Amino acid sequence: MKSLAKGVCIVGALAVVFVLGTAVAQSKKTVFVDSGKAQFKDVVPGVKKVVLWGDHDAGPYGAFTKFEPGLNNAMHTHTSDLRIVVLRGAYVYKPQNGEERRVGAGSYISIPGGDVHVSGGDPKEGALFYEESPGKFDIKFLGKK
Repeated sequence: MKSLAKGVCIVGALAVVFVLGTAVAQSKKTVFVDSGKAQFKDVVPGVKKVVLWGDHDAGPYGAFTKFEPGLNNAMHTHTSDLRIVVLRGAYVYKPQNGEERRVGAGSYISIPGGDVHVSGGDPKEGALFYEESPGKFDIKFLGKK
């Protein structure tokens, strides 16, 4: 009797998982966003962003980000890791104690949370990139409160 009851419970649990899984799968939709037509919003001066998925303020999230031409963000850090794929222009990255790197279109950079760096855009083109993070977006400028 106990094994019959156990079997019924297992079958019932599997049925619930199947029904919930099917409902979640059916609610997924294909998403298409043209970066040339997207509604970008100001984040900090010279930086605009459009969130594609998730919650930019609580994380995780994915977004298109634009750096204006010649943008030079002062030395700063982020709490969470950032993964970036440059789509147009170039993302200019310089760690606190290292060489400046120009990350051009078609290239990838992963910046660990807590990494102290300067970032900016190409002087002529700026930068357009896809960015994602497992946490919220923040920017903490050194020497500023």
